[in-house]
Amino acid sequence: MDPDRSEWDVIVLGGAAAGENAAQYVSQFSGLSSVLVEDRLVGGECSYWACMPSKALLRPVEVVDAAAHLPGVSARLDPAGVFARRDRVINGLDDTSQVTWALDTGVDVVRGYGGLAGERVVVVSRPDGSTRTLTARHAVVLDTGSCPAVPDVPGLRAALPWTSRDVTTMSEVPRRVVILGGGVVACEAATWLHGLGAEVTVVHRGERLLARNEPFAGALVAEELRGSGVRLCPGQSLSQVKRSDPRDTGEGRVHGGELSVALDDGTVIVADEVVVAAGRTPNTDDIGLETVGLSPGGFLDVDDQQCVRAADGSWLYAIGDVCGRVLLTHMGKYQARIAGDAIAARAAGRADLPSAVAGHVGAPQVVFTTPEVGSAGATEQQAREAGLDVETVEYDLAALAGTYVMRSDYRGRAKLVVDRGDDVVVGATFVGAGIAELVHSATTAIVGRIPVPTRHVVPSYPTASEIWLRLLETLCGQRHTAGSERRHSP
Repeated sequence: MDPDRSEWDVIVLGGAAAGENAAQYVSQFSGLSSVLVEDRLVGGECSYWACMPSKALLRPVEVVDAAAHLPGVSARLDPAGVFARRDRVINGLDDTSQVTWALDTGVDVVRGYGGLAGERVVVVSRPDGSTRTLTARHAVVLDTGSCPAVPDVPGLRAALPWTSRDVTTMSEVPRRVVILGGGVVACEAATWLHGLGAEVTVVHRGERLLARNEPFAGALVAEELRGSGVRLCPGQSLSQVKRSDPRDTGEGRVHGGELSVALDDGTVIVADEVVVAAGRTPNTDDIGLETVGLSPGGFLDVDDQQCVRAADGSWLYAIGDVCGRVLLTHMGKYQARIAGDAIAARAAGRADLPSAVAGHVGAPQVVFTTPEVGSAGATEQQAREAGLDVETVEYDLAALAGTYVMRSDYRGRAKLVVDRGDDVVVGATFVGAGIAELVHSATTAIVGRIPVPTRHVVPSYPTASEIWLRLLETLCGQRHTAGSERRHSP
């Protein structure tokens, strides 16, 4: 790459997974030039501190749990071996392969901290203290991501708590851990920390875990965590945290001496580390938004092409966590593809702009706890709040031949939310071991608006996918009973 080059068709501010996709789409598939501006690791949060390392830690726990439910099979965890494999998955926090991929794809990479300095202008502060000014002919795409939110609890920040970055890159297992939060990060971290031998306490303000999912999802996860020895403290918050000898020893290492964690009800928990998993804050405070008439801080409101609504001229786009639509890597990458196509269309003077509406209707997610929680589309409550007239159907996943073969004491549940008017699935939730791969079929049904029942879509036997047949049969039975009752009512 020419070190003196200053102009590209598209500048992507932030080289995380979504930013990589945006740059790729405008470069490889549209012929426009693009450049990634990144001050840390190309690949971003998901590759090094979130999705990939967390799943590398969770997979061994899942395997050992599966073995424990199969007579004649045994397995054990070796934390050192688990950490070594995790390090291979994240390439030892080295982004050489990611940079090579970008360059081979035709995407340039500029190192340094970038910020807007006017319309289509980005100034990069480089590690040596110098600056470099870049100009975009067509668009700037913001993929600056988010960071963990740390609540204003007395003593919490001074105690140097772990965040998601620390708990995914840890090199030793703390003996006693308190986790603040009841969402995805908190539940997954509790799963792998306990699996690796830590004594875990989860403190969460709500009455149930995974509050954005169907109620039975959080209930089944909570039951499993409690049964395995994890202490749950629902309806509680931290009132004060004290640590003896706090010291920053780096990501993934215990930050000093023993902790005293006080809860709202007066309970005091002694721990070696506290993990804050209480939401995310967008990285928009220091990226130059004020230079283009926008207010720093907060999520960036975007339209269906991922264009920032408050910016004039359709040149500024936001994707991934920073736009606040759905804080999931795969959805950020989807937004990147839409933005890339929209930029290319506008550059070519075309009016046929893509839209991100359909993809966000499906919005799949898998929580890799024990049991797994997979969902797509809306929950029943969300669908009703959106004004839809819905009916629901549920089925016990343990009542399938495929799940019985998986483990004879299988526990799980599935639910569909169906729009009565159009007779299409608008939401699906699966909870149980090995259900992650069921979610894509649900997403396809929701986004494709496939009518139900679809009796000709035959599931393989014996597999967990037979749940689709059982759900649809149960739905037909419910409708038949309802129709019969209506016919015979006085």
